[in-house]
Amino acid sequence: MNTRPERVIAILGMHRSGTSCLTGSLQEAGLELGDYHTWNPYNRKGNRENQAFVDLHDSLLEANGGSWDNPPGATVWPAAHRERARGLLAEYAGIPALGFKDPRCLLALNGWRELVPDLEEVGIFRHPEAVAASLLNRSQIPREQALALWYCYNRLLYQEHRQRGFPLLCFDDEERVFNQKVDDVVRQLRLQPVAAPTRFYDNALKTHAGRVRSRLPWKVRYLYYRLQRASL
Repeated sequence: MNTRPERVIAILGMHRSGTSCLTGSLQEAGLELGDYHTWNPYNRKGNRENQAFVDLHDSLLEANGGSWDNPPGATVWPAAHRERARGLLAEYAGIPALGFKDPRCLLALNGWRELVPDLEEVGIFRHPEAVAASLLNRSQIPREQALALWYCYNRLLYQEHRQRGFPLLCFDDEERVFNQKVDDVVRQLRLQPVAAPTRFYDNALKTHAGRVRSRLPWKVRYLYYRLQRASL
C-alpha cells in the first residue's frame, strides 16, 4: 500500500528569489502541488506554496528556537513533526510526482531526506540586492539583515547542490533564457514539455532589480559568483 507519492520534488531557494516562478513553471509541466496558493499580494500569480508544508516548517523552526527570519543553528526534527510530515505525504499517496515549495525547507532538509531517501531537488537563486530590496518592501527587513539572510539560505542551497548535483537556475536571467533553462529542467526531471504559447514566467513578476546600492560584503559577492558558476 502506497504511503507517499511515487516521486517527491523539493523546489529550493531563498525567499523572494523566483521560487514561485519556478514552481509555477514546473506545474505547467505536470508537477502536482496539492492545495496551493493561487494569489498573494506580493506574487500576483500566487506563491504556489502548500500551506500545510509551510505550517509544518514554521512549527519545526519554532520548536528549534528560530523562525524563517531567525534561522536556528541546526534543525532537529521531533517525532511529532516527523509523523506530521508522513501524514502530509500520505495525503498524496500514489500520485506520480508531488512538488512542494517553501524557502524554509532549506532549513529542514535533514528531516526530509530521512523521510524521503530518494527526494529530488531543483534550486533557484537571485542577486542579493534584488532580494534585499524585495524583503524591505515585503517585510520591512533592513538591507544588512536581508543580506545576512540571503547568505544563510543560499549557502545551504550551494552546499546542497555540491552534494546532490541537482539543476540550479538563476532568476536574474532574462525571460527567454530563463524559459529555455526551465525546459532543460523539465527534461531532467522527466516531466511533460510545455507546449503552451504563453508561459508562467512574466517579467512583470520581477519587482526589484539587482542594482548595487553599495558594495556587497565579500562573502555575499563570492557566494553569488559561485552560484552563478554552478547554475545552468
